[in-house]
Amino acid sequence: MLTRTDTNYRTTAAGDPRGYIEPHALDELWFHTGTACNLACPFCLEGSKPGDNRLERLTLADAQPLIDEAMELGVQQFSFTGGEPFLVKDFVNILAYAAARKPCLVLTNGTEPVLKRLDQVRRLLGSLHPVTFRVSIDYPDAERHDAGRGDGNFDKAWQGLKALHDFGFGVSIARQMEADEDTRAVDDQFRTLFTRHGLPADLRIVTFPDFGVPGEHRTVPEVSEDCMTRYQTEDTRRAFMCAFSKMVVKECGQMRVLACTLVDDDPSYDLGGTLADAMRHRIILHHHRCYACFKFGASCSER
Repeated sequence: MLTRTDTNYRTTAAGDPRGYIEPHALDELWFHTGTACNLACPFCLEGSKPGDNRLERLTLADAQPLIDEAMELGVQQFSFTGGEPFLVKDFVNILAYAAARKPCLVLTNGTEPVLKRLDQVRRLLGSLHPVTFRVSIDYPDAERHDAGRGDGNFDKAWQGLKALHDFGFGVSIARQMEADEDTRAVDDQFRTLFTRHGLPADLRIVTFPDFGVPGEHRTVPEVSEDCMTRYQTEDTRRAFMCAFSKMVVKECGQMRVLACTLVDDDPSYDLGGTLADAMRHRIILHHHRCYACFKFGASCSER
């Protein structure tokens, strides 16, 4: 197993060996479809907004070789995030190619780009493997949700979620976590809304802490090697996303493989141009978002 040599993050500020993860499998491959989005949420962990090209939009030609390579490495699921994936012209074609091989998960805001392409999306019901969708609904309150995402987008997200469910796709939601929240009470509010919108009350709810925006350098406790053995077990270490998944992005016209979905603002997590190369690297937990994974068990995955 290789450890990246182009960083100075091997030890913490206190001089202790920094925590790390040894990848053990490629169960899930994520594709970042690009940072362009129809919304401009100030809290977006990707900094996405209309016309943004920090990470470029994918084409089927970009994705196809990596999907094929992932199949050779035993991948079990393909997942897609953005930006807003449905702004990508080729996205439904990419999904169709991937879903012919393995189950797929799509993260979306569920609003205008989805609603405009529902007829195309519906055709994916004929795929060999299921396609599921996770729609972002930040709070169980329209005013709070729309304060970040724009007027009317709370209702549009529910419309998109309901349409996808009614077609027969699996759906879930992503929401934001607040410090010292009563998690059960918040989830119960969402479950009331599920019922009100004619959805199953037991839909999966994925809760995320505040990850900050790209390039932000938050002061958080550093994760040492001792932390990873004192407070984590072998099983919990294997559940870190960087242990079983990778993310692919397009940057400067090149496809690159990164350690996970949360670190694309840090070039030290660029693991190469192929999945086989990327799987050989030990992942050093020096990004401030790594602490969220350590503390909260945060994960973009539904596996």
